[in-house]
Formats: sequence, C-alpha cells, structure tokens
Amino acid sequence: MSKADHDPHLPEALLELSLKNCHDASEQADLERHLARLPGVSSVHLDRTRALAHISFDPGQISAQDLRERLERGGYSCACQECEASVCQPGHPRVGSDDQPHTHPHHHPAHEVVTEPHAHRTAPTKAHDHAAMPPVHDAHAGHGAAMVADMLRRFVVSLLLTLPIVIFSPIGGSLGFPEMPPFGISMGLWGFLLSTPVVWWGGWPFIRAAWRALRRGEANMMTLIATGILVSWTFSVAATFLFEGEVFYEAAAMLTTFSLAGHWMEMRSRFATGRAVEALLKLAPATARVLRGGQEVEIPLEQVVVGDVIVVKPGDRVPVDGVVLSGQSYVDESMISGEPIPVAKAPGSKVIGGSVNQTGAFTFEATAVGADTALSRIVQMVQNAQASKAPAQRLADIAGKYLVFIALGSGLLTFVFWYFFAAQGLVFALTAGVSAIVIACPDALALATPTAITVGVGVAAREGVLFKNATALEATAGVDTVIFDKTGTLTEGKPALTDLITAGGMAEQELLRLAASADLPSQHPLAEAIVRAAREQGLTLNQPEEFDSVPGHGVVAKVHGQRVLIGNKKLMEREKVAVEALEERAAQLSADGKTAMFVAVDGRAAGVVAVADAVRESAKRAVGLLHALGIETVMLTGDNRRTAEAVARQIGIDTVIAEVLPEDKAAKVKELQAQGRKVAMVGDGVNDAPALAQADVGIAIGAGTDVAVESAEVVLVKNDPADVAKAIQLARKVRGKIKQNLFWAAIYNVLAIPIAAGVLYNSYGLLLRPEWAALLMSASTVIVTLNALLLGVRSRPRELTKGVGA
Repeated sequence: MSKADHDPHLPEALLELSLKNCHDASEQADLERHLARLPGVSSVHLDRTRALAHISFDPGQISAQDLRERLERGGYSCACQECEASVCQPGHPRVGSDDQPHTHPHHHPAHEVVTEPHAHRTAPTKAHDHAAMPPVHDAHAGHGAAMVADMLRRFVVSLLLTLPIVIFSPIGGSLGFPEMPPFGISMGLWGFLLSTPVVWWGGWPFIRAAWRALRRGEANMMTLIATGILVSWTFSVAATFLFEGEVFYEAAAMLTTFSLAGHWMEMRSRFATGRAVEALLKLAPATARVLRGGQEVEIPLEQVVVGDVIVVKPGDRVPVDGVVLSGQSYVDESMISGEPIPVAKAPGSKVIGGSVNQTGAFTFEATAVGADTALSRIVQMVQNAQASKAPAQRLADIAGKYLVFIALGSGLLTFVFWYFFAAQGLVFALTAGVSAIVIACPDALALATPTAITVGVGVAAREGVLFKNATALEATAGVDTVIFDKTGTLTEGKPALTDLITAGGMAEQELLRLAASADLPSQHPLAEAIVRAAREQGLTLNQPEEFDSVPGHGVVAKVHGQRVLIGNKKLMEREKVAVEALEERAAQLSADGKTAMFVAVDGRAAGVVAVADAVRESAKRAVGLLHALGIETVMLTGDNRRTAEAVARQIGIDTVIAEVLPEDKAAKVKELQAQGRKVAMVGDGVNDAPALAQADVGIAIGAGTDVAVESAEVVLVKNDPADVAKAIQLARKVRGKIKQNLFWAAIYNVLAIPIAAGVLYNSYGLLLRPEWAALLMSASTVIVTLNALLLGVRSRPRELTKGVGA
C-alpha cells in the first residue's frame, strides 16, 4: 500500500525497541535519519540516555517485524534471551503527543513494545517534542550498563597491549627505552602481533559502526575513527610484510585506546544520568499488605488495585497513592516534596506511593496505582524530558553530519598536498592526513547539547521541577514575563478567616463562637471559613435553634437564646442595627481585598469578621525572586479588580489583569506575546488550561487539576510558586552550558584541523601524529561532558539562596 492509498483515519502504531551496539551519538543521529526515511515511518526518536528507539509508523505500509528485522540486519539487535516481544493494550499515546503514558515503577520491560494510540483529549494542548512515550523502561533498558562495561573492558585490554608497543617504538626510544623489542623480534612483527587484537577486538565497535554507516550510504564520527585506525594499521602491515618502511602500529593502537577511553567516559556519564530515575524507581516497595476477606495478606505491588485497603506499619514505604481510613502517623514525603519535615497523617489525609511511614500504623484506601501514581508520573516526566531533543541539538546533529565530510575532505586534501605538491613522501603525507581526519571527529559537538539537557533535567527533578521535554527547558530559559493565576496559585484557593474586630465589649473568642455557631447550617464558602477557624481554636459550637439565610445579605440565627446576625450593611439596615462605628474598619478591610461581614447580637453591633483567600506564604518571595532575575510579573484573574490589586500590592506583582473570563485568559496571554514578550503562564485550574497551552511555557502547580498539569510543560512538584524562579534559573544554567559546550566544540575543530593538517610544519616543524590527534579528540569529548556534569554541583546565586533551596 502506498502512502497515497493509506487511510488517514487509521491510527499509527508505536514500536519501542532497546538497541544494542549503538555506542555513539552521531551514529544514533544517522540511524534516526535512516529509519525516518523508510516508507510508512512518520517519526523516529532515539533515547540517547537509555539506548531506546521509539518509532511511530503506519502498520498498513510497514510492520513492526519489518522494522525489527531491518535493525537486526544492521547489527542493532537485542542479544538478551529473556527479552521477548510483548504487545501492550491500546491506550498509549503516539510519539509526539503530550498524553501521559501508562507506566509502573516496577515494570520490567520487554525488548519490544507495540502500542496504538487512544483518541486525543479535548483539553488544549501544545505540540511537544518526541517526548511522550509508551511504558517506562527501567534502568536496564537499552543495555546501557552492559555497553559501558564492554567499552571499559576493551579499553583496559587495549591499554595493556598498547603500552609494550609504545615502549619499543620511536616514542619509547625518545624516553630512554630500548629501541629493539625482546626475544630478537623485529619492531614490525612485534607491533603487528600486539596491535592486531587492539585494532580488531578493541576497535571493533568503531569499525563495525563505520561499516554499518557505509552500508546505509552515510558517514559519521565512527567513520573517521575507523578510517584513522585502519589506514595506520593497514599501511604498517604492508610495510612489515610487503615492503620495508616506517610502521605506525603505535599510532593505530594509541588511536584505538584513546578513542575507547573517551567513549567509555562519555557513555558512562550519559547512562549515569539515569541513576536519579533508577533511584526513584526503587522507592516503591515490591509488595503491599492488603486486607482481603478480613485477612491481611502480602501481595506483589502490581496486583494492587484501586479500592484495596492497605495496611502500613512503622518503617514501611507506602506502596501506592491513597486516602487514610484509620490510624495516625507521620510520613516522610521528602522524595516528592523535598521538605525534610514528616507530614502528619490522619483519617482523610492523602498519602503518596514511595513515601516512608515513621512511627504510627494506619490503613488507607488505594486511589491510584501503577501509571497513575504521583511517583510513576514523575518518573515518566523525567525520562521523557531526558530523552527528548532540544532545537539546539537538531542543529548540532546537522552540523556534526557535515563536519564528518569536512573532516574526510580535509584528510584527503592534506594527503594530496603533502604527497603530490610538497613532495614530503608517503609516510609524512599519510601521517598528516590521518591526523586531520582523527582530530576533526565531531564527538564533542554531538555531545554538547544532550549531555547538558540530560543532566539539567535530572538536577531540576531533584529540586522539585519537572520539565516534560527539552524544548520546554530551552523555552523556559528565554522567559521574560511570568503570568500568575491568582486563586490556587498565589493564594491557597480557599477562604480563611483573617480578621476579628470587636465592639460593645464583646470578646474576640465569644464573637467567633457566636458567628461560627450561627453559620453551622450554611454551605457558603465564607461561612465554612468562619466555622473552620472556630474549630481550629478549639471553641465549642452550638447548633442554632433557628436559622434563616437571606440571599445577598447574610444570615439570621438564634444561638443559645441569642439572636445573631452576620452579613453586609444592607442586612444591618434592614434589622435596624447601627454599625456606623465599624464602617471605617470594614471599608479598610474591603480595600485590602477581604470580605468584611458585620456581626450583631440581640440588636447591637458586636463586631466585624473578615474572610479572604489567604495568600500563599511563598508568593511574595516568588515575585521577589523573579524580579531578581529581571523578569516582569503579571497577575491574570477573573476576580474583581479591587481584590486583585490588593493581593498584587501585598506580594509586589507588577501588572494586574482582572475580571477576565476563563475563556478570555488565553487571549490575554496572546496579547502579551504580540508585544514581543516570552511568556510563562503559571496556573492550577481547569480554566487555566487554555492559557497554559497558549503561553510559550506553561507551568502547572503540582496540586492543580489533571487538565492543568497535562496542558503545562513544566510541573512544580512542591506546589510552591517560588519554584518558578528556580525553574527559570535552572533552565538558564542549562542554556549557558549548552552555549559553552557548542563554543568549545566548534573552536576546537577550527583550531585543531589546520594544526593536524601541518600548517605549522614549515614555520615551526610541528606535525601532529595520529595518536596525539586521538588524545586531543578524546580530551575535547571529556571536557564537554565534564562541563555538563558541573550542572549537578549545587551552586546558588546569592539573591536566590533564600528561596531556591530543595
């Protein structure tokens, strides 16, 4: 079936394969391009941190088996006997969607997973990178640890064989070692015997990868390394057995050994970035104590279902998310919230899977299991973000591709110039040509962006900031305006009693007791705030004998024989209660954005109670941190302007946009973007979802609704608006590392290629041998990798120290 004949309504399938023997970043980029060109394949993404291939394809044009066979023929098959294909149930998203995949912290993946997408949800979304993927693979996926160990083994053996070659070579002679090998063996034969296993066993990953690229009609970094190794070794073999001449066995062996060392360090750091995720995966226990038929039984975690009643004893880890039914305890939730102080739990409290119970015992009902738990979603977000590709990485991949051809061309031109035009002889021309090819390997360029992204995402997750993909991280670094929703983001999202003003000799506690008793039957949020405050103070409340709610005015009730009124001035005027002495204080409270209500007892003014949506303790600090970063702050709310401006004054917001309907919030974001601003929207509710999707970066408070969290690209786990500044700061640090890495990788090649080609030879007699070119190439890779790993070192600017702690 051709693409033209394909039914566009048929869903795409998603194939996930763990790859073995795909060692290099440039090779992975080539493989992505090769697979993407296949008929029926719509998108391909290779997870460089876990060596996983995610392929979205049309089953009507190409099958999963065809794709797997192509990879196996190319040498990328899985060698594990226990890895068997499995098919997941429908209900997973396709690559590139922003639906959250199903996963489980203890799911040990199959080698191959085929899924089909469900219908996309209707909530506004934004196109994401290839970040949403099917079931999470654990730390063993992609054979990362095995490949790192194999590379180290090859390096160690190659080093042990290379040292004797170097000792009995011109390099060793310059250091005072004997010029002739032991046992009367010629230098050529000695080098041949020791270098052959180094080249063909130690260097086999490079040679095999170069051959695979050649079969695809491509060239990559492995092509350059393999060319340098084989040219040096082949010429030396010919000089040993076919004609007499200078040999380069030490160059071939050292080139192999140095390349192995550089790739081992790069792979070790690349796969090590997944250790934070591996640690998260281990937080959930393997089993759970569940009440079944009145009996406590211990079952595997994957058998727990929603509705199960689970028993948690002192020292246990909470297996899944749920709500406490009985018992009391303190639970350490630092793995999720970052807060070191254990949280008190009682009936009705929520518990999070993976958290650690302290002293007490309790039972709870499971409300979320498997992929739906907070822990699983965090793991999925971190893995997706580490696997995604930033726009800067796409440019680096393209640049790396062309740099390979530049390197090959430079080597060829160097050889031609020195041999045919400068008449320096075959050995000299070959040395310069091979050195030019080797030193120009674009390994550092290929690693510049993904290493920084991977480390940065891991650091952010440790700090309670979850980036869903690399594009979001890159966009966050460019934000210059942050818009906050008010209710539930800058405020707690529920009214609370803020002020008590007494009159006529009434005591504060008595005023609160009477007001709360009168409000007991009411369902109004303001009444609930007054009742809650009275109970928190331990006051004894009396159920009113009479109760009447006056719409738009307030409440009239009889409490313990006393007639109590609570309401606005109109209610007081109707009941002929004089409140002139309290009006000025009530007006001041209203000006501060609070709802002031008069209280009268038996026809006389008793005081004023004020209720407001309390501002989060960290809101003012959040705005201050953003100002320290040079970012403008905006409040976007549907609340009335007076209340909004009062909250803005309290916390220092720059601009207030009030009385905005939910459906108009996205339009307001668009207006700011039209002014050239890079906008981040911070919200938590369903009505924030369109604005979150419209913004350059949507940031959801972690306790927000599912729709808000799904529509956003950044999630603040700790529900702290101050973490917005932390997210931007981290993103800017990652962007800085990427720029540094790209600069050093580019300047390295600009300076190194001409030197290796011999431009300094006529002036200074300087000619770089291939083995030293390999050392410098490996050193550039290590420098770029270590520079990215410095992101993991906790360094906080002075102005952010107070509010950006974990």
